[in-house]
Amino acid sequence: MDTLTVLITGASSGIGEACAEVFARNGHKLILWARRIDRLNSFVQRASSATGQRDNILVQSVDVRDRANVQQAINSWLKQGNAEHIDVLINNAGLSRGLAPFHEGSYEDWDEMIDTNIKGLINVSREIIPMMVTGGGGTVVNIASIAGRQAYRGGNVYSTTKAAVKMLSDSLQIDLNGTGVRVCNVDPGLVETEFSEVRFRGDKERAANVYKGYTPLSAMDVADVVYFVATRPRHVAIQDVLITPTDQASVNIVNKH
Repeated sequence: MDTLTVLITGASSGIGEACAEVFARNGHKLILWARRIDRLNSFVQRASSATGQRDNILVQSVDVRDRANVQQAINSWLKQGNAEHIDVLINNAGLSRGLAPFHEGSYEDWDEMIDTNIKGLINVSREIIPMMVTGGGGTVVNIASIAGRQAYRGGNVYSTTKAAVKMLSDSLQIDLNGTGVRVCNVDPGLVETEFSEVRFRGDKERAANVYKGYTPLSAMDVADVVYFVATRPRHVAIQDVLITPTDQASVNIVNKH
């Protein structure tokens, strides 16, 4: 397999970090974006020890909500003499805040989710996809959520943002048809990461209860699927994936035992 250049947003933890691990393990070049540069640097140290290939990983502190910051990061990468092509874009940066019913919701929480989950993904995709089109191909993987397929109590605006990601993935598949660029929407179910801790603003006990009584997905379970999608032969496009724990039948039906 040819060496791929892979850009991952939200790479400092969870699914993003797991994706970075699986691509690094297989010898691919990584561009890792997150706001927590210290976490990215720690990953580089671990990956370098495991693979001995420190030069294959570039880390950049990027807030995907900030369009100028995104453009600056790309320009910085290009100025280092890199060819104007990224083979795989994994739009992973995203978050959820709260579980309040809509009529009691927080504008601050809503803005943060909309700006990150929708605008952030758009900002990054608009800058990277033209490189793929010019280069004759590439793979875009958008990490959405089962919550974008099914509504649930308290999910309101979060579900709306993830439904938007799914619709953008579908639209990109149409707009990019004939360019050689593939688009895959990945909808994970319950994955044990920092997701719930972020949603509940650091309440570790409440977050831990989300994953009790059954075996949730791990971040690596999702990363393995992303790697499979991104490494199919060029004539194979996997457009949509829903991945859940065996005990999860729908967004809010979980067999706890």
